[in-house]
Amino acid sequence: MEKISAIIPTFNEEMHIEAAIQSVSFADEIIIIDSFSTDKTLEIAKKYSVRIIERAFDNFSNQKNYAIEKASNKWVVLLDSDERIEKKLQEEIISAVNSDSDFGAYWVYRRNFLLNKEIKYSGWQNDKVVRVINTDYCKYNGKLVHEEIESTKPMSFLKERIVHYTYKNFDSFISKKNKVAHLQAQELAIMNKKATLVRLLFKPIFRFINHYFLRLGFLDGFQGFFIASFYAYTIFTRYVKLWIINKGLK
Repeated sequence: MEKISAIIPTFNEEMHIEAAIQSVSFADEIIIIDSFSTDKTLEIAKKYSVRIIERAFDNFSNQKNYAIEKASNKWVVLLDSDERIEKKLQEEIISAVNSDSDFGAYWVYRRNFLLNKEIKYSGWQNDKVVRVINTDYCKYNGKLVHEEIESTKPMSFLKERIVHYTYKNFDSFISKKNKVAHLQAQELAIMNKKATLVRLLFKPIFRFINHYFLRLGFLDGFQGFFIASFYAYTIFTRYVKLWIINKGLK
C-alpha cells in the first residue's frame, strides 16, 4: 500500500480545521502549513496527530510547494481548510494511488456551498481542482494566486466530488477577496499591465453579467447575486490596487 501525506494550509481557520483534519484521517501523515494564525487554529490542530509547520505567507504557490517538499511520502493530498473529503472519495483516492496507472495527479470536482446552499450554477457547476499529486512529477507553477499544478505525467479525474464550504463569515470573505485581488494586482504589475479607466469600469460590469446572466447565477437565488457581485468587486479591487502600484503609492 502506498503511503499518503495530507497537506492543509491554514491561517485563522479555527472554524474549519478540526473537520478538515478529520476528513484526511485516512492519510499516513498530516501536515498543517500555518501562516502564524492568531486564533485557536493551532491549539485545535494539536489535539490530533499532525505535523505543524509555521511559515510566513508570501504567495499560495510558495506556501504549498514548501509544504510539499516537507512531505514524507510521494503521494500527497492537498486540502484547503474549508474542504471536506467524504468516505467514498477517501476510498477512491486510496484506490487511485495504489493502482497501476501512470498518472501523476488527479483532478477532483467540487460541490460548492455558500450561505447554507449548494450552488448549482453561477459558473461553479464545473469547478474542479487538483487535489491528489505524485510529488515525483508535480509541483505548483509559481503563480501568486490561482496557482496550478504542473505535472510531467498525464493527469486524470476522480469520480467522487470534494465538498467545499466557501463562506465562513462576511468579514473573512471580504478579507479573502482582498488578499486575492492584491496578489492578482502584483502579478499584473510584474507583467507591466496598467490599470486603465476602461478596465476599472467595464471589467467588473462584464464579470457581473457573465456570472449572473450568462452562467445562470440568477437560478441560484440570492447566493447567485452574491457570487456575481463579489466577482465584480474583486475585479474592481484588483485594478484599484494595480493603479496604486502603477503610481508607486501605498
